[in-house]
Amino acid sequence: MSLKSKLNRMKKHMNIEPVKHAPPIAENAEAVKDIPYLEKWLENDTASYHFDGDYCFIREVRYPLDHKHGIYAFSELNKIVREWNQAPLSHPLSTKGRKSEELFFFDTETTGLGGGAGNTIFLLGYAYIEGEEVVVKQHILREPGSEIPLYQSFLESINYETLVTYNGKSFDWPQLKTRHTLIKEHVPKLPEFGHFDLYHASRRLWKNKLERVKLSAVETDILGVHRLDDIPGYLAPMIYFDFVERKDPEILFGIMKHNEMDVLSLITLYIHLSRKILQMDGYTEESMEIARWLDYLGKKQESADAYEKILVAGNEEERIMAGHALAFQKKKQKQYNEALDIWKEVALKGNVQLRVAARIECAKLFEHQFKDIPAALECAVAAQQEMMAKGQGLAAEKKQIELEKRIRRLEQKEKSKDLADGARKSAVPINE
Repeated sequence: MSLKSKLNRMKKHMNIEPVKHAPPIAENAEAVKDIPYLEKWLENDTASYHFDGDYCFIREVRYPLDHKHGIYAFSELNKIVREWNQAPLSHPLSTKGRKSEELFFFDTETTGLGGGAGNTIFLLGYAYIEGEEVVVKQHILREPGSEIPLYQSFLESINYETLVTYNGKSFDWPQLKTRHTLIKEHVPKLPEFGHFDLYHASRRLWKNKLERVKLSAVETDILGVHRLDDIPGYLAPMIYFDFVERKDPEILFGIMKHNEMDVLSLITLYIHLSRKILQMDGYTEESMEIARWLDYLGKKQESADAYEKILVAGNEEERIMAGHALAFQKKKQKQYNEALDIWKEVALKGNVQLRVAARIECAKLFEHQFKDIPAALECAVAAQQEMMAKGQGLAAEKKQIELEKRIRRLEQKEKSKDLADGARKSAVPINE
């Protein structure tokens, strides 16, 4: 079956019905009348945009805020942005100081996955809130070489500092900058890019749950978004070049719908990630990764609070891991007795790796804080025995060498202390 036939079949299965709005009318009526298949474009909410003697296409569809995409309605975005503005937490995904209307959920479609000027962006899509609706706009390149109106129309429409993407910092924006350098004399200067990248957040939370942290996998397994008869992204280059050759946009509409779903899913994903990071749902299966992320970012109090919640509500394995992480914070706060109690428990109940780490930390506390050399030596030897039972790897070998040095030093300290104690006992007092 041809791609065109598949696309025609797909229409009856579309389960998302946006609010239809008349597309913008091009100012130059004479230029419009010569556009091939103009009626098809107009029937699909798309009109032409003319600039500098050339044109691109702009499609616009709207959804009501109460429309549910996956597990959330779009109206949840307003609540999330309010939460960020009220929260004291500083985080890479925080929209503190922003309004929900300022966010642009952005994705591109290109003629290939590689970088460089040979890879053409042919669709720039984004979604944003306007009043009581979510607006999806897509800027479509009519053919390679006509990028000037494409980028002019895009760059005059959005705030580049508040783009929300999925791996856009590594792919979409570098691609855009590469293409822009070819025409930078003709369009507004492209600014530096500061934005919210949801890929890295998704990878932190679900890399151990999902085989691949692709947006399509996150949609299905996390967000409850299920597409019917969606055109896979890898077909986009072939479909686009077919459109360029025949000028008939019918085959391109499926790719436009695919991109539309992508940008709408970014809204749902941002809502979901924000709820997890702000811990609005209490303890969840992502709580451990959230706590680790906050710890990595240096948010010690927030991460400690997250670890404490895991100690209350998590399963035994999570409680042991949370306790181990929390003990390091207790140690930094000079709460040595609390840290020692936690590590003693980890040394008994954790997995081999945690037991070794906990015993080494106990040895450090006994040696440096409690000045109990025999106890420190006992913990270090126990850690060494655990490591020997575990087997050797490259990382383990390095730790084993460090541990042997610690044991030798502790043995030397113990001998020195024994000699000193013996000398004091054998000393004869001198009578005056």
